[in-house]
Amino acid sequence: MTKAIFWDNDGVLVDTEQLYFTATRQVMASAGIDLTEEQYIDLFLVQGRGAWHLAEARGIAPEQIERLRNQRNVLYGQWLSQGPRVLSGIADVLKALHGRYRMGVVTSSRKDHFDVIHRDSGLLKYFDFVVTAGDVSRVKPDPELYLRAIDRSGVDPGACVAIEDSTRGLEAARAAGIRCIVVPTVLTRHTPFHGADRVLDRVEEILTIL
Repeated sequence: MTKAIFWDNDGVLVDTEQLYFTATRQVMASAGIDLTEEQYIDLFLVQGRGAWHLAEARGIAPEQIERLRNQRNVLYGQWLSQGPRVLSGIADVLKALHGRYRMGVVTSSRKDHFDVIHRDSGLLKYFDFVVTAGDVSRVKPDPELYLRAIDRSGVDPGACVAIEDSTRGLEAARAAGIRCIVVPTVLTRHTPFHGADRVLDRVEEILTIL
């Protein structure tokens, strides 16, 4: 029996993944690096390692790479502040589940970006807790975020389920010993998601299987 639901943020609650890709690609292009969508999916959404090693391979100095990273984060934050990006259907799903399960957001996002995203989203009222990158030393696909969420929920791992959209999130959930339902995005729709308990076409389907 499911007692706790852990929700990924980017790509599950809000439509921000393409924005992050665009910001990263634009900043890396200023350093002469062409980051393709295929590379982004593999490096960020499958491996979870980022792309700064591509800059290292070009001989770009560590301090310049850090400046590029900061530029990307500032640019992404500016774009996020332009308005809510709540995905269609998610508010109704969360409202239907609220009070029936312990629910938390479990995300590799930086806390400052997360706060901007949800400043006007209206979604946080449905959650009992939030775990972001600032709460752990390692993010997805490492299981630390989900292990922290299990502790925060007070629920046995066998009664927890994660809602994810990427391979790195799926691997993190499974490594933490919890089930995982995947709702792919445009960027991840061609991923096979081996090991997922279910792969859904629409987030609303969650209401019929829990």
